[in-house]
Amino acid sequence: MSDFESAASDSTSSFSSENEASNALPSATPSKKQQKQRVAHQSRDMIVQTAFDAYFTQMASRAQTSTNVYSSLIPPLSAEEYTTASASFGPQKIKSELLTSEASRTSLLQRILLELQEGFNIICYGYGSKRTLLNDFAVQSCSNLGNVVVVNAFQPHFGLKDLLSCIEKIPGIDSLLLASSSVENQTRRIYDFYAKSTTKLHLYLIIHNIDSPALRFPKAQSCLSMLALNPKIHIVASVDHINAPILWSSSEISARKDAVEEEADVFARRGFSWLWHDMTTLTPYDFELSHADRSSISGVWGSARKRDATQNGASMITETAALHVLASVTAKAKKLFTLMAEKQLEAIAAATNLGPADDLQQYAIGYDALYQSARTDFIATNDTALRALLGEFRDHDLVVGAQQGSSGEVLWIPMRKERLAKLLKTLKTSE
Repeated sequence: MSDFESAASDSTSSFSSENEASNALPSATPSKKQQKQRVAHQSRDMIVQTAFDAYFTQMASRAQTSTNVYSSLIPPLSAEEYTTASASFGPQKIKSELLTSEASRTSLLQRILLELQEGFNIICYGYGSKRTLLNDFAVQSCSNLGNVVVVNAFQPHFGLKDLLSCIEKIPGIDSLLLASSSVENQTRRIYDFYAKSTTKLHLYLIIHNIDSPALRFPKAQSCLSMLALNPKIHIVASVDHINAPILWSSSEISARKDAVEEEADVFARRGFSWLWHDMTTLTPYDFELSHADRSSISGVWGSARKRDATQNGASMITETAALHVLASVTAKAKKLFTLMAEKQLEAIAAATNLGPADDLQQYAIGYDALYQSARTDFIATNDTALRALLGEFRDHDLVVGAQQGSSGEVLWIPMRKERLAKLLKTLKTSE
């Protein structure tokens, strides 16, 4: 090979190696994607997120909701399956110390009695039915010291008036004059009897489930508060609802009983003077749930609502609840409710043989008759309009209905005569 050819081959090999080296090195000008990644990486290294940044970053992310709904994955039990499962539970094996130890039970009841005599009222909480223990306390400890009244507030048709009526059966209370039969005047008469009477007997009031729906509304709490502040009236109550403590404020819980002489001061004060005791028994609520359908897993209140709609329960709707519903409906809906209330009261007044107070279906108005009356009063001009007005009341159980043989659908308001008349008077006054 000549010198010229060797020089040419050296230059050729040198040129090809330079091309290969240039292809192996990264590009001198990075792409836009690479630039963004580099800036983001540098930002993560140099910038520390504050709590505010982390919050907004978290809130900006899309929430992931699972489509695996428990009710769709596991079907509910049938009545037969529930009965079989409940029967296999067997007898109770775990018992509280209050049931297994006589000394613990006696010590607790003696302490409760001492605290009552010192001017406190007692709240009993804890898992399990406390009814048997409180009844034993009323019979064994309180019956020798004064008058005893035991009320089952957990009953579905229980009301404040039932509690006051039980107390007024005590001899001597009905001798005091009563201006009217309102619950406020009944409470005032009971208070005056024990505050001003010369009798030395005290009243021991045992309330099973003071947190029941019938005793949660403000009027019931005001009347109970008046009784609780009387030095001669002692209340022992049980609670089972998890939110029961928020029924009373801290000032109401810590209020003390004083011998108030001026009547105006008595009714201006409010309080209960509660002391809390753990009365965990771990016993089943057999008696409390005796009115519930055991073959249904819809619960006590679902069972009670179903029975109210089908078996004419009438005491679950209060005036306060009805006024809340009526405050949010249209003027035509109020006129329709007033029309139904007047028709129902007329039917009750015209009845010669009054049935049970809770059986209001016998005074119901037929849907066809209601439709004709609504058209005459220009409340609803067609069937669709009438059903739309009734829909709001049906949703809140302010109007219930049932099929009555060949008569078709009948409708009624689940409120007793006195409550319905008072509500109707309030509606007419506010117009």
